[in-house]
Amino acid sequence: MDYITIAGMGKPCSKLILGTDYYTPEVYGKVSELLDEFVRIGGTAIDTANVYAGGKSEGTIGRWMAERGNRESVVVLTKGAHHDANGPRVTPEAIEQDLLLSLDRLQTDYIDLYALHRDDPGVPVGPIVEALNGHLEAGRIRAIGGSNWTHERLQEANDYAAAHGLTGFSFSSPNLSLAKANEPFWSGCVSADREACAWHERVQMPLLSWSSQARGFFTGRYSPDVRTGGDIERVFYSDGNWERLRRAERLAAEKGATTIEIALAYVLNQPFPTCALIGPQTKEEMHSCAAGAGIRLSREELDWLDLTGERLD
Repeated sequence: MDYITIAGMGKPCSKLILGTDYYTPEVYGKVSELLDEFVRIGGTAIDTANVYAGGKSEGTIGRWMAERGNRESVVVLTKGAHHDANGPRVTPEAIEQDLLLSLDRLQTDYIDLYALHRDDPGVPVGPIVEALNGHLEAGRIRAIGGSNWTHERLQEANDYAAAHGLTGFSFSSPNLSLAKANEPFWSGCVSADREACAWHERVQMPLLSWSSQARGFFTGRYSPDVRTGGDIERVFYSDGNWERLRRAERLAAEKGATTIEIALAYVLNQPFPTCALIGPQTKEEMHSCAAGAGIRLSREELDWLDLTGERLD
């Protein structure tokens, strides 16, 4: 397992981050085995959110950490200030409410990586940055970031922080995958486009990608002739993505890997620090993710996979 450093955190963050959106007490036996296996292969970072499974995801992880006594070796990434039925909630009050609830559920007194789950571009960044810095100073958070924030808003927030002697965002968590989204998977979600990737390369801000494997697009279950009418078709069916799939299949054959492992390697070999959020349902899928994380791709291979480079010979 490879690791990256995120400013302020003080622990190595594994390049694979285990997603836990379905983790509940009802499936605790299954998910605790997956968590144990993740640690066994070198994983340190676990992703959750205040809204996942109605808070049960955080509670399940808190139970597992308490039973294992491993809080100090685990990197907890959780998220707050998600919108509700009344609309956006990116306010200092909502941030504090969600953060305190997350701390209680996780049975911990600090969060390693705290991200704002959504953005509200109509809200000035200043009060948001100031509120987060208050929690940093109180020791409740080690590092702050934005999930589904555009790179322009991230830069605006960090410019404000720099001008006011505050700590800025040290990571971003949009979608980044080899398959490019035709439209957001969920309203308000952000996918990193070429401009965003160029910004990340320039400033070297770590990117923690959700849906890093395009929600199974590269598993072989999908083809132009398979029309389900579901979200995968809506978001990922396009001529460009079918060509990316064909190229990933070819490169997988050359490297003795699977296509979905190549898709994961694409995310983890970017010219800036990246991690991939993964959602294995079995130990076998976990090991496939570990294999993909071990594949090295050149810049030429990345560009060829993404249809921006010359043909590979």
